[in-house]
Amino acid sequence: MTFTPVKLPDSGLKYLPKSADSASSPNQQLLPITAKVNEHDHLEIGGTDVTTLVEQYGSPLYILDEETLRTTCRQYRDGFKKYYPGESQVIYASKAWSCVAVCSIIASEGLGFDVVSGGEVYTTLKAGVTGNKMYLHGNNKSASELLFAAQNNCTIIIDSWLDLENLVSLADQIQELPIRIMLRLTPGIECHTHDYIKTGHLDSKFGFDPNQIEAVFAFVSKQSCFNCIGLHAHIGSQIFERQPHQDIAEVLVQWAVRASEYGLNIEELNIGGGLGICYTEADDPPSIDEWVKAVSEAMVKACQSANIALPKLLAEPGRSLIGSSCVTAYTIGSRKVVPEIRTYLSVDGGMSDNPRPITYQSVYRTVVANRMSAPLEETITIAGKHCESGDVLIKDAELPHTETGDILVVMATGAYNYSMASNYNRIGRPAAVVVKDAEANLILRRETYEDLLRQDCLPERLR
Repeated sequence: MTFTPVKLPDSGLKYLPKSADSASSPNQQLLPITAKVNEHDHLEIGGTDVTTLVEQYGSPLYILDEETLRTTCRQYRDGFKKYYPGESQVIYASKAWSCVAVCSIIASEGLGFDVVSGGEVYTTLKAGVTGNKMYLHGNNKSASELLFAAQNNCTIIIDSWLDLENLVSLADQIQELPIRIMLRLTPGIECHTHDYIKTGHLDSKFGFDPNQIEAVFAFVSKQSCFNCIGLHAHIGSQIFERQPHQDIAEVLVQWAVRASEYGLNIEELNIGGGLGICYTEADDPPSIDEWVKAVSEAMVKACQSANIALPKLLAEPGRSLIGSSCVTAYTIGSRKVVPEIRTYLSVDGGMSDNPRPITYQSVYRTVVANRMSAPLEETITIAGKHCESGDVLIKDAELPHTETGDILVVMATGAYNYSMASNYNRIGRPAAVVVKDAEANLILRRETYEDLLRQDCLPERLR
């Protein structure tokens, strides 16, 4: 008689990090690098039990792992020092998640900041960052935002003729002149990504098209209020290919040479960001080290071909710097079985704390934090609690048997989750904690009912 072993279904353990050391690339892992399972079969992150965090802080709850965030900062920073022989600066694209604590952690690792509004400038200043470490982006900056940024010594990324005209008119209100600017170009480089987040091709709302840029060079060269220090380009987001970012170096160098013919001394070239992360096990992005090596070598090669000195090389990672550092914990509520179609499992959050699935059809993976080693037994659709039929976080999630009150964790929610969160259905935005060395600290308070009414005004005649 031959015994044939029965293969048990996978469990949530399959999502644990491939490696917990700092040499692993967090953007290639689904959970933060400190994630592990404790003796209670519970998920731990940063040495803290996720179920205990939910008991203390409630749910939904963003859980940010400080060690993972610092590791990505260091891999970018140290990678450029290793592979690029000239000066470099890593700049965090703070639109991914801007709050005082996040900015403070990233600033302490020596990174600069890509900001896209007066609010992001203000937040970053409150984190103790000086304006000369900030680069203000935006395709339709208001005059007040430009003035606020310039008065705080930020570098302005010029995206349109209106930016130039407004800054010229504001120059007499700015104490420190000339104003440091960079010019954003649309390089015409395609990449295989979602159309909503593709910004590098010619049909884009961002930057100057190639047929405009020489007129811009000519105009800027005549303005004494400007110090045009560099050029910028960005080709998109969640990119797994290396070649587009290598191509962008050559495009920028060619335009830097052309700018010099107008008397502009281009000292900085910014290749943008866009490196992808793992949202599912099918995703296969390059590591941070591989990406930095590729773009550094491409910039050196392009400069050698053009016979120009190496510029200061800037890069602006956002998603790949913070996305894998955070998870969102939910409490499971009701269950609805639609016979022969699907089973819905509802959680206490949804599109107000993670609008990416309904907006971009983004795909996520999930585990049950209080029964990590339980075999996967069901295919479930995870629904949010909002009054919207499209409020579905994950379709066809593989889960163990679950009960009301179990803790569901959705992975890789550090980028564009809190920053795009809303108060739809008058639901308050969740709290967020940062965890490190078995300690949790609140970095964002849960919004209360009073917070929801804070900006409401009731005219006297309606009282």
